[in-house]
Amino acid sequence: MFTKLFSTFRHQNIFRNYGKQFMLVGLLSTICYRQKLSLQVNPNIKQYGDNLNRAFKRALVPEDDFYKNTIILSGNSNKELAEEIAEYLNIKLGSVTIGRFADGECQIQVLDNIRGKDVFIIQSTSPPVNDNLMELLLLVSALRRASARKIIVVVPYYGYARQDRKCAPRVPISAADVARLLETVGVDRLISVDLHCGQIQGFFGPRVPVDNLEANLVAQNYLSLQKKYEFKDVAIVSPDAGGVYRAKKFQEQFDQHHPGMQSHLAMIIKQREGPGKIASMNLVGQVKGKDCIIVDDIIDTAGTLSEAARVLKEQGAKRVFAFATHALFSGKAFAHLGAPFLDQIIVTNTIPSKPQEEVLGDKICRLSVAPLLAEAIYRVQKKESVSTLFDIKH
Repeated sequence: MFTKLFSTFRHQNIFRNYGKQFMLVGLLSTICYRQKLSLQVNPNIKQYGDNLNRAFKRALVPEDDFYKNTIILSGNSNKELAEEIAEYLNIKLGSVTIGRFADGECQIQVLDNIRGKDVFIIQSTSPPVNDNLMELLLLVSALRRASARKIIVVVPYYGYARQDRKCAPRVPISAADVARLLETVGVDRLISVDLHCGQIQGFFGPRVPVDNLEANLVAQNYLSLQKKYEFKDVAIVSPDAGGVYRAKKFQEQFDQHHPGMQSHLAMIIKQREGPGKIASMNLVGQVKGKDCIIVDDIIDTAGTLSEAARVLKEQGAKRVFAFATHALFSGKAFAHLGAPFLDQIIVTNTIPSKPQEEVLGDKICRLSVAPLLAEAIYRVQKKESVSTLFDIKH
C-alpha cells in the first residue's frame, strides 16, 4: 500500500535535500489528513478509486517549483469548488476582496502581490450569469494592470455557451462575444469543463488556448464503483440529435470500464416549439428491458430530461438514470426531477448546489470535478500534457 501511494509522486528531485524515510512519513501523513478533511467537508461527494487517486491525489511539497510563481484566486461564483481545488494542490487560495458599491457596481481588490506571477482564476459564469461574468472580467483586468505574468481563467461552467450560432435573424452569437471580452481584458488561457459545443474553442484566437476537460471520467469512475445499482443490459441515450457524439463517447468509455459488457446506443429526436418548449419526442433504438443512462451536458429546467425519461419508460426501459455535467436547476427543474420516471440524477459541482436538492435526497448524486481541475491546473503550469488525463483506464 505504501509503495503504491509513494509511486504517485513523480518528481523525485525533492529527495535531494531530505532523507527518504523522513519524506515518506511526511507525504503519507499529508495524504491521510487530506482524505480525512475531504470526507468531513464534502460528505456527499463519492470517493475516487485507486486509479483516479493515483492520477489526481497530488500532495505537493514546498520544494516543488509549482509553488514558486503560482497564485490561485477565486471569484464568488463557486468558492467551495475553488477551496477544494486548492486543497488537492496543497496550496492556499490567494486573497481577494469582491464586494459591491452602494449602487450595485462590482468592487474588486487583490490583496496579494501578483507582479510577475502566473495567476489562475476559478470562476464559473453560472447564475447570476452577468454578475459572475463581470466579476471575472474586472478581476482579469485588475490582474493585468497589476503586472501579472500570465492569467489563466478556470471557468468550470461557461455561460452563454448555448448561444453559439445565429438561429434567427438579428440575434447575437453570445458565446463568441464572451470569448472576445475575455480576450480583450487580457486572458492568456481558458480551462473549462464540457463546453456545450466544441466550436466555442474556435471563438478564441490562437493566442488564447482553450482546454475543454471531460467530466465523463468522473461519472464513469462513480458508475463502476457504486454498489447500489447493478448494471447488466445498458443503453446510453442521447436526449437530442446534437448530443449523439457525446453519448457515443460515453458509451465507449462505459464499455471500457465494464469489461465484458456491450452497451447499446439510442437517441431521442426532439421537436421544439420554442426555447424550453417541446412539441414531440421520438425514440430511435431499442431500450426494452434495459437500464438507460441519459447523457447530456446541462440540466436547466429538466423539462427535456423528464420527458425523455417518460418516453424511455413507455418503451419498456427497466430503469432510467441521467448524467449531466452542469446542474443549473432553473425554473420548475425540481418538480420535473421529482417525477417517478427517473431513478437517479448524477451531476457535478461545476455549479454550486441549491437547498432544494435536499428534498430529493439521494436521488441526486453530486460528484466533484475538483481533482480533474486541480490536475489540469498542475499540468498546465508544469507544461505537461493535459490530453493524457483522459487516457486513464481501469
